[in-house]
Amino acid sequence: MQLLIIRHGDPDYSIDSLTEKGWKEARLLADRLSRLNIKDFYVSPLGRAKDTASLTLERMNREAVELPWLQEFFRAAIARPDAEGRTIAWDWLPQDWTVEESFYDKKKWQDTPVMQDSTIAQEYKWVTEGLDALLAEHGYIRSGNCYHVEKANTDKIVLFCHFGVECVMLSHLLGISPMVLWHGFCAAPTSVTTVNTEERRKGIASFRVSSFGDISHLYAADEPASFQARFCECYGKEGERVD
Repeated sequence: MQLLIIRHGDPDYSIDSLTEKGWKEARLLADRLSRLNIKDFYVSPLGRAKDTASLTLERMNREAVELPWLQEFFRAAIARPDAEGRTIAWDWLPQDWTVEESFYDKKKWQDTPVMQDSTIAQEYKWVTEGLDALLAEHGYIRSGNCYHVEKANTDKIVLFCHFGVECVMLSHLLGISPMVLWHGFCAAPTSVTTVNTEERRKGIASFRVSSFGDISHLYAADEPASFQARFCECYGKEGERVD
């Protein structure tokens, strides 16, 4: 089985939709996906993901199943020591969180004081249990850190969602702390992450990423990638810097 995890197009967060550029990116994404034999489509309940999916679904005359747990991973706000109030868990200055070794551990990251003072464990469980239930529907049942193959297949499954929740899913499939993925990887708008099952022993499958954040559909059309989700390469670039 192959999972195609897709981040929404360049967002207009004020209206939970897409910018003009985002709609163009979504059209180019539809050009790419419409050439594939897709078994099923799934989509976040948020507008920017649904709008991104809409052009592909219209092109292919298909529908997507809406999954609540595919929404962006922002419900479990944390009290960062360097910020006022509560903020999303996946936007934290690296010089602060990296000093705590537990954040690199696939289990211990949830046990740190900052994470314990939030509902992040429950939210993480909600997403990962939702993912495992979906995979079970398609023939792959979680067993320890691998998956029991009940019905081997080469189906392509598309999930239109968001960067934060994408990293949560990948952390569960790969056994990696999401902190490493949230802060060490960047998925540009309409990027496609491809994850394949590998059944090296009969009846036992694991998931392996063959590409992360691929935006070749944009490059093919000479469309530059959006800067969304990135931070400036040099501190002096004031227009790109978000502290």
